[in-house]
Amino acid sequence: MKIFLRLVLSFLFAGLSLLAFAFFFWYKPKFKPAPHVSRPLVGRSSHESSRLQAKAILLKQFTLDHRFNTSVCFLADMNIASGKNRFFVYDLEKDSVILSGLVAHGSCDAGFQTDARFSNTINSGCSSLGKYKIGNHYQGQFGLAYKLYGLDSSNSHAFERNIVLHSYDYVPEQETDPIPICNSRGCPMVSPGFLNQLAMIIDQSKKPVVMWVFN
Repeated sequence: MKIFLRLVLSFLFAGLSLLAFAFFFWYKPKFKPAPHVSRPLVGRSSHESSRLQAKAILLKQFTLDHRFNTSVCFLADMNIASGKNRFFVYDLEKDSVILSGLVAHGSCDAGFQTDARFSNTINSGCSSLGKYKIGNHYQGQFGLAYKLYGLDSSNSHAFERNIVLHSYDYVPEQETDPIPICNSRGCPMVSPGFLNQLAMIIDQSKKPVVMWVFN
């Protein structure tokens, strides 16, 4: 009798396991994580929006004068808290934000820094303010990365300092404010999902895209 019960229970367990297995694969799309969705200037103050628009106006003329991509640019407002979206893809033709995401600032090799500090000094570990030309991509320590060339006196050592645009798994895909995000060693470091979106824009551009990090 005990052997019979064990056999029945074994068959019942196996049947339920098969049903669960089949259910999972039949409805597999429902278990997929939601894709990364960047949000534009939602809930931002008029001051932040005005600052962004003012930088975009200046950068539009700069791209025209120096033969960069005149349709789109990247703007990083380091005056905004790191837990908020502060890296913006800006449509220069429509004067509007296309995408936005989180970006880390440098720790200046002085422990965790809630607020950004800036330096152009080699081995400083700090972020550098100024305009950058986004160069070719390569596979680095953190995977896909883009070379950056400083275009101002405030970031002229960017290439020598190995300051690049790259992602890091610990940068969240969504805002965390009031909790700040992690620091970098001076690189504009974004989330993997956001970098994938930026990569599509950079790689499809016939002319170099300009990024402006400001405070």
